Amino acid sequence: MTPDPIEFVGSPEPTLGVEWEFALTDKESGDLSNSAAALFALVSERHPERAGQVHKELLRNTVELVTGICHTTGEAIADLSATLDVVRGLTDEVGVDLYGAGTHPFGEWSTQLLTEGHRYAELIERTQWWGRQMLIWGVHVHVGISHRDKVLPILSSLLNYYPHLLALSASSPMWGGQDTGYASNRAMMFQQLPTAGLPFQFATWGEFEAFVTDQKTTGIIDHLNEIRWDIRPSPHLGTIEVRVCDGLTNLTELSAIVALIHCLVVDLDRRWEAGETLPEMAPWLVQENKWRAARYGLDAIVILDSDCSERLVTDDLSDILDRLEPVARDLDCVAELNGVRDIIANGASYQRQRAVYADTRDMRAVVSSVVGELD
Repeated sequence: MTPDPIEFVGSPEPTLGVEWEFALTDKESGDLSNSAAALFALVSERHPERAGQVHKELLRNTVELVTGICHTTGEAIADLSATLDVVRGLTDEVGVDLYGAGTHPFGEWSTQLLTEGHRYAELIERTQWWGRQMLIWGVHVHVGISHRDKVLPILSSLLNYYPHLLALSASSPMWGGQDTGYASNRAMMFQQLPTAGLPFQFATWGEFEAFVTDQKTTGIIDHLNEIRWDIRPSPHLGTIEVRVCDGLTNLTELSAIVALIHCLVVDLDRRWEAGETLPEMAPWLVQENKWRAARYGLDAIVILDSDCSERLVTDDLSDILDRLEPVARDLDCVAELNGVRDIIANGASYQRQRAVYADTRDMRAVVSSVVGELD
């Protein structure tokens, strides 16, 4: 079978786009609230200029804030901040708060309502119980790539940094009213969907096209965007989309992780342009790193290379940050990138949530603490 061609609309610059998912929680109970439609209506009525940057998701308890095409981390964060201000100015009228972690501590999947639309109904029809379980929220970062031949080498090499990004952003330790023992339960849940999880590591664009053709021919997907990999090409946007991260609770940590992703992708892009063969690891090592980061977060010992060298993820991050400093200067995000050091020093969201629960033994207090971090 001849594969259908997939055009990659290259981006002439390493532009940025960020998507930030929030759950809606009831102001009184802290439980999830199926109120997104009311919030969307208010945004459209009061702030139509921002309506296109507030998106629906699978469930009616979720809103997603998205940027336009940006060139720096600072620009992307300013764009998100403006939309966030608009939405937060309306949440009181709906009786909800914005909750930015990767999972909700005690939300019940059985009480959540599906967003209207054929795409969402078809997903649940196919995935059934696992699809209904997806009470998860994340952050997605797009970085522009100039030519399709770069995309897959960069994607495969970027997987070496998967555990670093997940450990820094991990914010989903609790599920169904109990601590799961994982820093990121979201990462473990999302990979249960049939087209989600780690990407395949293709050598050529033709192999990717053949894969997509097989997926469509066998009815696994109807559209390319139904491939929900943790890192994936977005050919129509000319980007690589990094979907590794848990939901983030505040703008400061968001800016740090966006800067890190931007620098990592641009660094790999430049190395490819210079003729370097970008380093990759075997899929089984990548898979193990994902599990270690999901389980242990910032305490994970990660595999660094094909020789199976290992190191504490935070120690490795310190060296990565030093190495990326020249790239950060070029991308005007030195201050934001240094924010990664603050996460390492002060702890990630999953650690803060556990500390609140240890003090209060109250899952609602955990919700309040996450909501409060957005201030």
